[in-house]
Amino acid sequence: PQGIGSPSVYHAVIVIFLEFFAWGLLTAPTLVVLHETFPKHTFLMNGLIQGVKGLLSFLSAPLIGALSDVWGRKSFLLLTVFFTCAPIPLMKISPWWYFAVISVSGVFAVTFSVVFAYVADITQEHERSMAYGLVSATFAASLVTSPAIGAYLGRAYGDSLVVVLATAIALLDICFILVAVPESLPEKMRPASWGAPISWEQADPFASLKKVGQDSIVLLICITVFLSYLPEAGQYSSFFLYLRQIMGFSSESVAAFIAVLGILSIIAQTIVLSLLMRSIGNKNTILLGLGFQILQLAWYGFGSEPWMMWAAGAVAAMSSITFPAVSALVSRTADADQQGVVQGMITGIRGLCNGLGPALYGFIFYIFHVELNELPMPESQSGGSVAAQHHLQQNSIIPGPPFLFGACSVLLALLVALFIPEHTNLNVRSSNWKKHCGSHGHPHSPQAPGEAKEPLLQDTNV
Repeated sequence: PQGIGSPSVYHAVIVIFLEFFAWGLLTAPTLVVLHETFPKHTFLMNGLIQGVKGLLSFLSAPLIGALSDVWGRKSFLLLTVFFTCAPIPLMKISPWWYFAVISVSGVFAVTFSVVFAYVADITQEHERSMAYGLVSATFAASLVTSPAIGAYLGRAYGDSLVVVLATAIALLDICFILVAVPESLPEKMRPASWGAPISWEQADPFASLKKVGQDSIVLLICITVFLSYLPEAGQYSSFFLYLRQIMGFSSESVAAFIAVLGILSIIAQTIVLSLLMRSIGNKNTILLGLGFQILQLAWYGFGSEPWMMWAAGAVAAMSSITFPAVSALVSRTADADQQGVVQGMITGIRGLCNGLGPALYGFIFYIFHVELNELPMPESQSGGSVAAQHHLQQNSIIPGPPFLFGACSVLLALLVALFIPEHTNLNVRSSNWKKHCGSHGHPHSPQAPGEAKEPLLQDTNV
């Protein structure tokens, strides 16, 4: 058999760590190249690039998942990592091609989907949560350390070295998959031939969304997820650019911000979350997380000083408890044999938000004329940066309008979440659910429930 040893969670952990470590190194250089490439309407172009990538990922994820059930996980791990990392060397060769390839790479930028399917193949159901947690923690750890390393190397030796190092780490990841990662999908689980048919429903990204309205409780949960994750997805796409260019953060400050926020989020999602779930219950934990998210986004929206961003970042770490609590509520509410269907709906909602959120944020920045035209890029001109920063803030009463919009969206999510029952009659709900979804049974393969759940950990707040 190809690979080193038998398939294990550690193979998946190394693949994830290397890929996101490589991209994390480029955090500071990407912000500079983005502004240099699009000096006008920077936020709008950033939103469009990330929005196209997110929508393509949403559309392609079910198809790639279905194909990996037929052809095995290893080949699709190789494919997704290669195309996700393909734009890295283009940053210094041609910035225009760099951003174009980033947009198109969304078709294959679903490494987490394949990785969690890989983990589901090799773990028992009772081990799966811990294995997913290990992969998710590795993702967080790679992004806690790499932006700071990239910023330091860029300041000391130039951005070209950072790009070369990131490219080398991406190539190391590809070589690791080729040489060391064994196939996890047993031969007997695959169809007899490569020409095995794949149904349209398996590849339809909207299949899970069509079932949302068939149960009132699931509908409330999905609306809550949509309204709360839409601003979160938009914030991820533009916030570090906002810190760097509008708030005047240096590359090192942005890297330190990511590291501190990541460490606090890991603590919040482990120790604090478990304490809250035991003490105040599942629903109240969701409401508390949404409340923190409203406060965080409002603070980002009205904040005009760097210390306000740091304070709001601490609140953001507490808001990261929302989605794990939602996931736990879903797993308790849905019947055992419908976990995959319900989790798949929420995954579809989040995938849609990953496309819509960045584009929406970029458009709102554009509407409110938050531009970077007057901001000089060299950090040596710090006085000019501060002057431009205050000039921009004087032109707008609200420094960050999209964040305020996001706070209003999360407020609506909070109002919807109030109507989600803490406890439900599972037997009644189970029979009703089976009536609606009897014709949409998921495959009876061992990995199907885990595969449907996998992306829940993909976008854990870092």
